[in-house]
Amino acid sequence: MSEIIIDDELITTHGALSVYHASIDELNRRYGGSEEDRHLHVEELMRPLGTFLVARRDGHPIGGVGLRPIGNPALSISEIKRLWVRPDQRRLGIGLQLMARAEERAREIGYRQIYLESGYAQPEALELYRTNGWISVEEYPPGVHSYPLANRFMKLL
Repeated sequence: MSEIIIDDELITTHGALSVYHASIDELNRRYGGSEEDRHLHVEELMRPLGTFLVARRDGHPIGGVGLRPIGNPALSISEIKRLWVRPDQRRLGIGLQLMARAEERAREIGYRQIYLESGYAQPEALELYRTNGWISVEEYPPGVHSYPLANRFMKLL
């Protein structure tokens, strides 16, 4: 197999948007709907405080993940959003590579903590987080939206 390249891409580019929308489509199929537009604006996934990473193989987008600031800016907290890997590319370590790069970018930006949430219909994601250093937490930081039935995780950077 050819090499995987992971780079920051402006969320408004076709490749980044295709990955972002594929992630939302999958959430809609797994959960029967999404309130994504109410709780995440793509501008939050842009520099200087956010980013969107796209994994490509042979130039084709095969996955991605977003990072955005959340909560009180003085606390330097970020959140992972929309980790997604194309189904035929799963179980090859691409999600883990995307997460590692997102954590690296979070440190570069200056974040001290990073949060994420996932749900019951994403068992492979829950396994990824639980086995790679993410700590299960009951709550998100004060004032930050979190889905009531979500599994929440945090990592100190």
